[in-house]
Formats: sequence, C-alpha cells, structure tokens
Amino acid sequence: MTLTGLYNVLEKLRAGQQPSTLTTEDRRIFDDGLVLILKEYHDKLEAAVADAYGWPADLSDSEILARLVALNAERTREESEGLVRWLRPDYQIPRFGSVKDKLALTGGAMRGAAAEQPSGPKPSFPTDNVAQTAAVMAALAASATPIAADALATGFRQGRRALPQIGSVLASLVRMGFVASPDGGRTFVMRRAA
Repeated sequence: MTLTGLYNVLEKLRAGQQPSTLTTEDRRIFDDGLVLILKEYHDKLEAAVADAYGWPADLSDSEILARLVALNAERTREESEGLVRWLRPDYQIPRFGSVKDKLALTGGAMRGAAAEQPSGPKPSFPTDNVAQTAAVMAALAASATPIAADALATGFRQGRRALPQIGSVLASLVRMGFVASPDGGRTFVMRRAA
C-alpha cells in the first residue's frame, strides 16, 4: 500500500464513487488503509483552514483558488507599502526584517556594525562549534548592516584571537546558504527569507 494509492481511493470517494463500486484492489486499499478515517481527518482539516481564513467551509476549489490569489495580491501590496504581517516577529524580524522593522521591535536605536558596544563586560567567544555558530549568527542577526569578521571579533572578550574561529564559522554559514557576503568575503549578512 502506498500514499498514492490511499489518496487515489480518497479522490474517487470525493468524486462520488461508493465504496461498494470500487475495484478489488481499491477496495483492499479502502479497507486496509482506513480511507474513511483519512477522509474524516482531511474534512476536519479543511474546515479548520476555512475557519482560520474566515471563509465558508463549502467553497469549491476554483473559489478557494480565486480567494487565495486575491489574498496574495493584497499581501503583496501591503508588503510593498512596508507592512509585513510577521507570524513570529521575535524570531523573524531580527533575522529577516528591515532596519525599520528591527527598530520597531526593539523600540529604539539598533546597534549597527559601526555602533559602539554596549557597556559592561564582553561575552567570551564559545569553545564548542555549535555555540560558536550560534554566537556568530546572533551577532549577524543583531547587525542592521553587513559586518566584517574582525568587527564581529571585537564583540567578544578574546577580540582578534577569535578571528580564525569566526572566519571558519562564517565560511561554513556561507557554504550552507545561511549567510551572504555582498562584497565577496569582506562583510557578511544573514540571508533574508524569500
């Protein structure tokens, strides 16, 4: 039994075919795959999605598509005017938001690449690889502009001594696509979501 087989039988039922008129193989899939339970869960899911959008649950596929296209056009217009409806603002804005979004989130001035460091002792650059990656990503996310590796290093107690590790982390993040270097390796910035 495959997912394709299950969903093919489900589609036959949705098209109005009765279980008693299914072929022998489809009837086996219907029985063994508990297709009626699958149909019930899909019906509940579709009703919940329609409710979340504030739409009637009995819309046809073409009506749903038309409404989604209109909603997409509306969101595109809003975003072109600077309004982004963030789903998880505390997570998304520091990583993908504009400088304006970041300022609104923090309620004040952002610390950019050339801004002064906060008062108090600087944190130590971590010794394990995972924590180093997290520290570099956090520093990049907190920067409103692309930042150089040596500027990142000055944010840690070890300063330039941490530069080799920071450079290695940055190279890995660039290879994995999480970080971009708009000027060929001199400065780095978190990639924005498309």
